[in-house]
Amino acid sequence: MKQIAWLGLGLIGLPMASRLAAAGWKVSGFDVNPERMKMASRRGISTAASAASALEGAQLVFTSMPNEKVFVDVLSGLRTNAIVIDTSTVGPQASAKVAAAMKTQYLRAPISGSVGHAESGQLTTFVSGPRAAFDSASDAFKTYTRAQFWVGEGEEARYAKLAVNLMVAVTAGMMKEALALGTKGGIGWEKMLELINESVVASPVVKYKLDPVKKHDYTPTATTSLVLKDVDLMVAAAKAEGIDLPLAAAMQQLFRRAAEQGLAERDFFSVVEPGHQ
Repeated sequence: MKQIAWLGLGLIGLPMASRLAAAGWKVSGFDVNPERMKMASRRGISTAASAASALEGAQLVFTSMPNEKVFVDVLSGLRTNAIVIDTSTVGPQASAKVAAAMKTQYLRAPISGSVGHAESGQLTTFVSGPRAAFDSASDAFKTYTRAQFWVGEGEEARYAKLAVNLMVAVTAGMMKEALALGTKGGIGWEKMLELINESVVASPVVKYKLDPVKKHDYTPTATTSLVLKDVDLMVAAAKAEGIDLPLAAAMQQLFRRAAEQGLAERDFFSVVEPGHQ
């Protein structure tokens, strides 16, 4: 099996890297947070003293960055001949900037799913970049995903990720309004959730979120601030392409208000609660 470097062992990066280590890949990881490094060590990942040392001998370099600034700073500075595979959620413009600076094969491979999906290997990944590089990395992708889609040679995967995340964000906003209407009409909170669960709108996202919403438990799988960041990227990408996304703009306002009202580090579905406008 190939040797892997994994840079960025955050909430979703760590379980993805851990699945590779558990499957027998030699994984050298690095994160600026010492606590994440300790957690990685306990999960079979060899922890490197620096990003540069993690790259030594790697044939595949995975990155999972928290925002565009860190993404650009880290990936623009990589010195490696390995295939670089970025799993972050960033906009196509920032990704293209990094691609122009790359002197090696570069795959954009953002993922769709939660931390739980990462732990169980049930993520979906959208990949764009050289087809030969995708084929070389396919066994690694299959270790932490259930479905892999190669969508083109350029920034197509970035658009795919933002498009899917737009539907996720709108689902939260849609449920907020549905619950507000139903409960105002005299239907109890739990009863509304039960009938939604048995209706035609019960998508996998809705079903996944019903139990925590029923319990008013917003322990984050994806924080409000993270989803707001993603929606900001959608709006910016749409503007750059000259298209209008009114639902994305509405979700941008909803999540920004929620963050300002103290929900920034709660799960993004906390916006469904009454009292948050």
